[in-house]
Amino acid sequence: MKSICGVEGVAAWGVKEGKFGLALIRAEGEAAGVFTSNLMKAPVIRLMEERIRRGRLAAVMANSGCANAYTGERGYRDAGEMAAIGAECLGVSPEEVGVASTGIIGRYLDLPLIRDQSRRIAPLLARNEEAETRAARAIMTTDLSEKHALVKRETFSVGGITKGSGMIAPNMGTMLAFIYTDAEVPAPQLRDALRSAARRTFNRVVVDGDMSTNDIALCTATGMAGKVPLPEFSRALEECCRHLAVQIAMDGEGATKLLEVTVRGATSEEAAATVARTIVSSPLVKTAVYGADPNWGRVIAAAGRAGVEFDPENVDLWMGDGKESVPLVKGGEIVVDLARAKSLMQGKKVVFVLDLGSGKDEATAWGCDLTEKYVEINGRYTT
Repeated sequence: MKSICGVEGVAAWGVKEGKFGLALIRAEGEAAGVFTSNLMKAPVIRLMEERIRRGRLAAVMANSGCANAYTGERGYRDAGEMAAIGAECLGVSPEEVGVASTGIIGRYLDLPLIRDQSRRIAPLLARNEEAETRAARAIMTTDLSEKHALVKRETFSVGGITKGSGMIAPNMGTMLAFIYTDAEVPAPQLRDALRSAARRTFNRVVVDGDMSTNDIALCTATGMAGKVPLPEFSRALEECCRHLAVQIAMDGEGATKLLEVTVRGATSEEAAATVARTIVSSPLVKTAVYGADPNWGRVIAAAGRAGVEFDPENVDLWMGDGKESVPLVKGGEIVVDLARAKSLMQGKKVVFVLDLGSGKDEATAWGCDLTEKYVEINGRYTT
């Protein structure tokens, strides 16, 4: 198993028909969620923010191809009807069906299609690799690859699937994430652990700087593995979310390279995260990464506008490919070997490490390069 079906108590299936897909995942237990902070939240997000307060889910259903966003009260009613359709097909309460949507904004759900797809796939729910692959593919939009993660510990597991490729920025991006654990975790502790994990992973991914209306991450604990130490569970959950977040960054629309930025020597973790996110968000840094141009000045300039205090004359900056690295700046002095640095940017991963020299905290953010393909994809998204 690669992800969710490797967790006890989880069964899934999905279907993708042209642009329109539907995934069903059956798993009962304590539940928590995190959502987009975009002011223009899709109706499905408003519905789930209300229902997740119950702290329990029996199933999740997610459609792709239509975001059901900016659709007003009809969109809210449609989201509720979508949950009712899933509940009918799975024999559970509508209030315990999590729903999510992704796709084009400003269009209404095709409820007859969702009903038809639900009825066809509900009898097929299973616990195997084909099931989780079909579920992961069903929620893809511009994604080029499925995104799975499974973290196994001695007594429990945490697994998840996600989608996300464009419109990705803190806080969260156009991403749906469905995460499961067989650990027994009370809903309040599950909520705290998910919020912390999302803050350190999903909220540190930037593809293009746009924030979606539909971001959602739901986590359900089936409890079938029994109680586990909460710190150990929290670490496993964060590790699972990190694997998923990095896959989103790697699959950014039009991307050819993963960009990873670690900021050290900050006065707080949040200060380090702010600088790291600013660097991975910079179009100038992203295009330099695409062109394999070791333009250290763009990295330093982005850090300087992050709103975090540090001494620019006291920073160190390294660049590498994740295996090797070379210094670009030491103590504010330029020491770059341009030829060597450029050679390290030719692969699929570019890593910058910036030490601010101001403290002891650090954080990492992830993004990707910015290419002509991104413009091609988004210049024709609705047509």
